[in-house]
Amino acid sequence: MILPNLSEPVFTRSTTDIFRGYNRSSSYSDGEFINTENLSSDKFPMLSPRRKRGVYTSPTKASGLISKDNICYTDGTAIVINEYRVDMELSQEEHMFPKKCVSMGAYLIILPDKKYINTKDLTDKGDIESYFTSSGTVSFSNCSIDGSEYQNCTVSRSAPDSPENGNIWIDTSSSPCVLKEFSSSGGIWVTVESTYIKISSPGISREFSEYDGVRISGIDSKLSELTDIDGGNIVIRHVYCDPDSPSGDYIVIPGIISAPLSQTDPLTVKRIMPDMDFVIESENRLWGCKYGISRDGETVNEIYASKLGDFKNWNTFMGVSTDSYRVSVGTDGQFTGAVNYLGFPIFFKENCIHKLHGNYPANYRVQTTMARGVMRGAENSLAAVNEVLYYKSRDGICAYDGSLPVSISSPLGSDIYKNGTAGVFDNKYFISMKDGKGTPHLFVYDTVRSLWYREDNTDVTEFCNSGGELFYIDRADGKIKTVGGTGEEETEPVKWMAETGVIGRYTTDRKTLSRLSVKISLTIDSRASVFIKYDSTGEWKKVMSLSGHSLNGFTVPIRPRRCDHFTLKIEGIGDGAIHSISKTFYEGSEIR
Repeated sequence: MILPNLSEPVFTRSTTDIFRGYNRSSSYSDGEFINTENLSSDKFPMLSPRRKRGVYTSPTKASGLISKDNICYTDGTAIVINEYRVDMELSQEEHMFPKKCVSMGAYLIILPDKKYINTKDLTDKGDIESYFTSSGTVSFSNCSIDGSEYQNCTVSRSAPDSPENGNIWIDTSSSPCVLKEFSSSGGIWVTVESTYIKISSPGISREFSEYDGVRISGIDSKLSELTDIDGGNIVIRHVYCDPDSPSGDYIVIPGIISAPLSQTDPLTVKRIMPDMDFVIESENRLWGCKYGISRDGETVNEIYASKLGDFKNWNTFMGVSTDSYRVSVGTDGQFTGAVNYLGFPIFFKENCIHKLHGNYPANYRVQTTMARGVMRGAENSLAAVNEVLYYKSRDGICAYDGSLPVSISSPLGSDIYKNGTAGVFDNKYFISMKDGKGTPHLFVYDTVRSLWYREDNTDVTEFCNSGGELFYIDRADGKIKTVGGTGEEETEPVKWMAETGVIGRYTTDRKTLSRLSVKISLTIDSRASVFIKYDSTGEWKKVMSLSGHSLNGFTVPIRPRRCDHFTLKIEGIGDGAIHSISKTFYEGSEIR
């Protein structure tokens, strides 16, 4: 009897013991998952759940989260500084909410309300902008820089006869007139280049300081010698507040008039801060940008900087290194974000990056790079991890080191995400984004290992790092929570899940999965279940459930049925780790 020759079955075994996180693209590999929930790289190369989060506090209406010695935030009309509540009379109108807080030294600047508070002296607070409108007579006279009016002053078209040293002559033979002082040593009249006008009105000096850049308006049209200062930006050179009565108050500004003048029409003096799209701090200045219509009704596309060390002044132009600064840019489109990165103020549009070089106004220079910028609505996605800046662009998450941005988000797949709020914790970049259906997703990028993970559907409005912890505001309940568990820790165990892509998709021969082994360690009272979906049938089959009774890991053997391909899903509750997944295949023919 002749028997056929039978070949020995060929078995292949592959083990995955390095897990590389989330990858929803078409090029995923073993150890990557097309969907994850609440998993992290904390125990890499193993796959493990994230740590429990915490609840820090439950404010009424929080925004403007920022770190000083501790976290600070606005809550309704007040600001909370290191758990101390200070009423700031903040507006709660929709166009002025949410708030944005910017730190400059000991001060916090609250926008768009344009208010400030000193975190070391909570009584030092108020408005950045100041306004004064006169009621009564306003007087104008020539004076020296300290407000002293000139003595022995002659006003005429020709020089006075027999002058003495120090006599003052206002020469009206030209327009504008010229102030001259007689020098007996040279026997000549010397032109005084710096001339000043004292403006006196009750209370005029109470809201301003020396070298404030202000705008004066309401000059009586009959006072032709003062029309040049009407509506223009002027720097106050001296202020005087009469300790006995406001009626003696005055300010001193540059200028000259032929004779004392007065008016009864209301005069307005105001110190203003431009309306800006985004504001940051860099090199002891506040920086901002604006695209669109300014508060004066002008079309602008500008970058601004405050006076050095003075966030109240944005219109101080004296030709010195501490001046305010502004420049127009030629690129089209709205500004989409701003950040202080490596000491440089950087302003983004969707298709370009504006970087400011220099250290004082005379040598400031704008470097424009045409590259992927921040996506509109994703201004809060800007965050630096280990000196690399990450942000959401239109086509994904970019890493920027100061040269050109590089995309790092191919594992997120082809899904279109919008908005973006980001924070940094433990060398990881956290970003909350919404997909095309408006569903929020919290993703985590491990910058050391270049791995992505999806945690859950937390919708974050703001992140803030403080004291080694990452705080965030949860849009769902308005609470301020923590990523690392500071505060009241979560009471419920963490639910987690990992779903692989299709296994067995790249072979032309039929394979039989003869054995599947999953090595898992679970802490006491933790649970896990393993599911398999065969041949893309859409039905998940539970093949194993297990509970943690000790700290030892154990291997789960699974005998799946014959199939062309399959997908594996592991769900769990509580702490633990997935150590490895081993697959043993029986090789068939091209038919079976």
